[in-house]
Amino acid sequence: MLKRIPRHPTDRTRLAGALLAVLLSAAAARAAPAIREAPNENAAAFDQLAVSGNACGPAALLNAFRFGDKSWQQGVSVIAGDTDKARLLTTIRTWGLQPSASLPGRRRWSRNGVNADDLCDMANEIGRLKFLPRLSREVFMAQADESQPQLLRRAHSRLSTSLAKGLPPVISIRRIVQRKPPGKPPEWIVLQGHFVTVTRLPAKLDRDADSFEVGYIDPWGGRSATGRITQSKRAFVIAPEAPSPCLEADFPSADVGKKQTRKGETTILTLAAGIGKW
Repeated sequence: MLKRIPRHPTDRTRLAGALLAVLLSAAAARAAPAIREAPNENAAAFDQLAVSGNACGPAALLNAFRFGDKSWQQGVSVIAGDTDKARLLTTIRTWGLQPSASLPGRRRWSRNGVNADDLCDMANEIGRLKFLPRLSREVFMAQADESQPQLLRRAHSRLSTSLAKGLPPVISIRRIVQRKPPGKPPEWIVLQGHFVTVTRLPAKLDRDADSFEVGYIDPWGGRSATGRITQSKRAFVIAPEAPSPCLEADFPSADVGKKQTRKGETTILTLAAGIGKW
């Protein structure tokens, strides 16, 4: 008759430890969010139209602060004004009318709006009043030897990281069109730029993902909308055979530059840059 050999206490400890590790790993997997969302997702959005049609940058920035966690919400509380219109005007007059560091001899905000560099500077100056972390600006154009899939993952990583740190990122989107000037070959030109605030996206991308969905606040009317950031199969600016240098913003609800296009023209809405905490 075979006798049962008792397990050594060390063996039991190891087995229990391994089982605990498996359970913790499974629990962590279940707890990991499939979607990243703005911490204060039910906030009221700033509407640029309360002030001006070219106030999308300041409005998108204030929406980023307001829809963020309690720490980032201080970026709105520090701005003087009893109404959203008053706060938006204060933002433009106090920080938007300062000299531009990227456009010598000009102010940050003008009838043409504001660029991503100057908007990031405005955000950091506001944030310093409440000792908030410094924000970064990043251009989402393909770097040397960066493929479309790699660019898509870089853009997703930055935006996802900012949301994970409690701040919905602001993105710059641009409508470009291929237009033929009289007596010249066709060329790509920028028709209009716009800023929106990303409030939702997938926490991770599948290995073979060629796009990802985003929820965003459009300051034009202060409304919520959805769209997709996607790899582009249409080359522009460079040789037709070359890969596109940037991603497309498939935002059906965004009217950016649509009225300025002409019948038969090829037009693309691109993802140009982002501002956030990463």
